[in-house]
Amino acid sequence: MSSEDGRRIYEELGVKPLINAAGNVTMIGGSRPSARVLEAAAQANRYFVDMEELLKKSGEYIAGAFGAEAAFVTPGCAAAIALGAAACVSGSDPEKIERMPDTTGMKNEVLIQRRQRYKYDRALTIFGAKLVEVGDEQGATSVQLEKAITERTAAIHYFAPGGGEGVLSIEEVIRIGKARGVPVLVDAAAQVFPLELMKRYTGLGADLVCYGAKYFGAYNSTGVLCGRRALMDAAFTHCFIGFESSPRRSLGRPLKVDRQEVIAVVAALRDWLSADHAARLKEHERKGEVILRALEGLPHVTAAWTPDPRSLSSGVRVTLDEKGLGKTAAQVIRALREGTPGIWTRGSGSSFQVATPLLSDGDEQVVAERLREALRR
Repeated sequence: MSSEDGRRIYEELGVKPLINAAGNVTMIGGSRPSARVLEAAAQANRYFVDMEELLKKSGEYIAGAFGAEAAFVTPGCAAAIALGAAACVSGSDPEKIERMPDTTGMKNEVLIQRRQRYKYDRALTIFGAKLVEVGDEQGATSVQLEKAITERTAAIHYFAPGGGEGVLSIEEVIRIGKARGVPVLVDAAAQVFPLELMKRYTGLGADLVCYGAKYFGAYNSTGVLCGRRALMDAAFTHCFIGFESSPRRSLGRPLKVDRQEVIAVVAALRDWLSADHAARLKEHERKGEVILRALEGLPHVTAAWTPDPRSLSSGVRVTLDEKGLGKTAAQVIRALREGTPGIWTRGSGSSFQVATPLLSDGDEQVVAERLREALRR
C-alpha cells in the first residue's frame, strides 16, 4: 500500500492520519505489524478453527518463548492482568468463578506497593479483586509486605521493571510470596528486549506474567498471559473461550480475540526471536541522524540521540531554551500534531522525544523538515 492509499483510507472517514514519532502508544494505534505478520493473519482468514484448540496449541509455543508452563493470547496486556487477578482470587473453584465479580468471603485482596500505584492497576479490580496498598510515598519494607499478607490476600502485584528508591525488588517480593504461599502477578508489558527479559520474571519464580504483544510487533489489541499451569488453567476458564467451551458462566466473555490475532501474535513472536536486532537498532539510529542533521545550527535548540534500553522509544531528545526561542515545547508538540499528516511525539517540561522505531521509511525526512520548520523562531 502506498503512503497516498494509507492516508486516503482514513481521510475518507474524516480521520487525520498520523506519523508515529512517539513509540508504542495505544492512543495512536500502538504498533505496526510487519508484512510477514499481516500475511500470516491474512492466511489464517482462509479457514475457521476450534478457538479452544488454537489458544492452547499456540499457547504451548508462546509459553516456551517466555519460559512458562502455560500461556495464551489475550486482548491486550490489561486483559491479561485482569484475567490473572481473577485466577488468583477464584482458583478453579466453579462456585467462585460463577459468583464473580461478587467476591464477598473470598481471598480477594491484591497487595500493591504504594509507590507502584499506576493507572493500569485498575485492571486488577475488574473481576472483583480489591487493591490493598503496602507502604507509603517513601516506599515499602519487607516487614510491611509480610505484615500486609492476611487470610484475605489473593496475590501480590508487581509493576516491572520496578526499581526506584523505596520500591521492593521483584526478587524480594517473590521471596516473600513463595514463603507465604501467595501468588505474584507481574505486569511486564514492555519487557521484551533485550530478549533475556522475556524469561526473567518466570525464571525468578513469578506465578503469572503479563505482556503487551504490540511491543514485539503484533497487533495493538493483543497481549499474553503466561505462568504456572494451575493458575493458567483457572485464567483460561475465565477467558472468553472458557466461557464458551465449559459449563461455567465466567465473566471474561467480553475479552475476545480472533483467530487472525492469535496467529499474528505467534508470527510476530517468531520474527522477534529470530530478528537481527543489531540491524534493527542501527536503522533506528540512522533515522535519528537524519533528524539531527536537520536541527543543526538552530538557535536555542539542543538535540541529542537518546537510546531506550528496551529499544522501543529510542530517538532524538529535543530540549528548548523556551524563552530564547519564543516557543514552548508544548507549543511545538501541538504544532506537529496539528499539521498534515499529524506527527505525534511525547515530552514534558522543556523537552520532548522524537522516537524513530515506528517511523516508516521516508517518514524520518518528513519529520525532520516539519520539526525544523516548527523550531524556527
